[in-house]
Amino acid sequence: MENELEWWGLERGYYNAGGAMAVPSGDQKPESYYVGVDVGTGSVRAALVDQRGTLVAFAEQPINQWEPQFNHHEQSSEDIWAACCVVTKKVVQGIDLNQIRGLGFDATCSLVVLDKQFRPLPVNHEGNSHQNIIMWLDHRAVSQVHRINETKHSVLQYVGGVMSVEMQAPKLLWLKENLRETCWDKAGHFFDLPDFLSWKATGVTARSLCSLVCKWTYLAEEGWDDSFWKKVGLEDLIADNYSKIGNQVLPPGASLGNGLTPEAAKDLGLPAGIAVAASLIDAHAGGLGVIGADVRGYGLACEEQPVTSRLAVICGTSSCHIGIDHMVQGHAAFPELQAKATARCQSVYAYLNSHLDLIKKAQPVGFLTVDLHVWPDFHGNRSPLADLTLKGMVTGLKLSQDLDDLAILYLATIQAIAFGTRLIIEAMEAAGHSISTLFLCGGLSKNPLFVQMHADITGMPVVLSQEVESVLVGAAILGACASGDFSSVQEAMARMSKVGKVVFPRHEDKRYYDKKYQVFLKLVEHQKEYAAIMKGD
Repeated sequence: MENELEWWGLERGYYNAGGAMAVPSGDQKPESYYVGVDVGTGSVRAALVDQRGTLVAFAEQPINQWEPQFNHHEQSSEDIWAACCVVTKKVVQGIDLNQIRGLGFDATCSLVVLDKQFRPLPVNHEGNSHQNIIMWLDHRAVSQVHRINETKHSVLQYVGGVMSVEMQAPKLLWLKENLRETCWDKAGHFFDLPDFLSWKATGVTARSLCSLVCKWTYLAEEGWDDSFWKKVGLEDLIADNYSKIGNQVLPPGASLGNGLTPEAAKDLGLPAGIAVAASLIDAHAGGLGVIGADVRGYGLACEEQPVTSRLAVICGTSSCHIGIDHMVQGHAAFPELQAKATARCQSVYAYLNSHLDLIKKAQPVGFLTVDLHVWPDFHGNRSPLADLTLKGMVTGLKLSQDLDDLAILYLATIQAIAFGTRLIIEAMEAAGHSISTLFLCGGLSKNPLFVQMHADITGMPVVLSQEVESVLVGAAILGACASGDFSSVQEAMARMSKVGKVVFPRHEDKRYYDKKYQVFLKLVEHQKEYAAIMKGD
């Protein structure tokens, strides 16, 4: 979805000579800018952001992915760094570099493997060292994660009780058991991708608290737990005070070392020595970019509540696009949809939204799925069930395969993702949290149907940020914190994130969605029953 900005009719600027989207910001130029770099699954994006949180320029560069065998997904740290350099140079074109005060990175939780001299090591049987990243969505470590979960070690309670196959410990164990000579024994450094980027920029191997706590079992107060690594067969990582996986841990936004090294400055087209921040996981950067906005005047319950009453929902590749694209592109009517959308200069999703409005007649659009229900876990469930064996389900299929049929299936899939959000909220509330407002960002937050379904199905108002590229604003906020221009992350969030629009739920449709939610929960219950029947004697 490269040109989402235009596809949803949200284009706000023009492209400068470097191919970066430059956004006019009036005559009054603020004196300080920050660069945010976001490494997603399929591309690297960068933005130049001012002190008010406005995007001044934006650029995007695709990155390579390899799938040498089923469920093995790999990338290259050299390829990703090169893309970071391309987009950063584009967004600072024509800017007085002395006005750039800080740089922040966010990225997917992919595992980067380097040797003791910081050179790439192969994470594959083919021995291709260029492919030295096991991607976040890689599911090769199935048997390893089962064994880790069977230990029932106390650190697992901090990752939801059960570890996901997408976390780093099972992937590390897979490397030890499968690539001992070509990778494991030679490895000097295992980085989460966001931490690799900050190391590449500064030469500092310090890790972000964000990545280590969320994906590596590090505890903010106690640090690493030796007994866990011994119990799962990764005791070699304890050596040398955990130097391979990180022994200096900093909060996101903390300034690293002496800032940007001369070599990285040359690569990125930025001044040497500018502040570089400890990084964030990509979804967390989106949260940083939206969740701190001043909501006064919108009549929202969260205005008088602590920030913990707000839930940021990052609608990016991992949560949403994969499932929706899979359902839409695999349908027999997809070629017809593509042709009609192209003829109207629309994205396929904008076209589907208008088509649903045509066929809904007098009823609310959501009621078109009264007998079509989807369970959307085509690639297993990470949260809140952490069950990688789950598959997608559809019930209510008919013989028709026309455009109406495709549009309704698309709607049912969007609803299923919103029901998944509701399931997560209920799990959080059962654990003692109290959520009153959703803050949406990421690609699908630009889709009005997706947003309205989230409001209707959760029964909560949805806040959209003024700046659609909230993840990039979040990365820039990190750079702003590292520069010292703000006294805290909270101050930077309040100053740099702004409410664009609030979408309220249609409470009159509540009973319908409550019934559909009951069906949604039955789907997964039945799926587990079917699996038990097939496993039985």
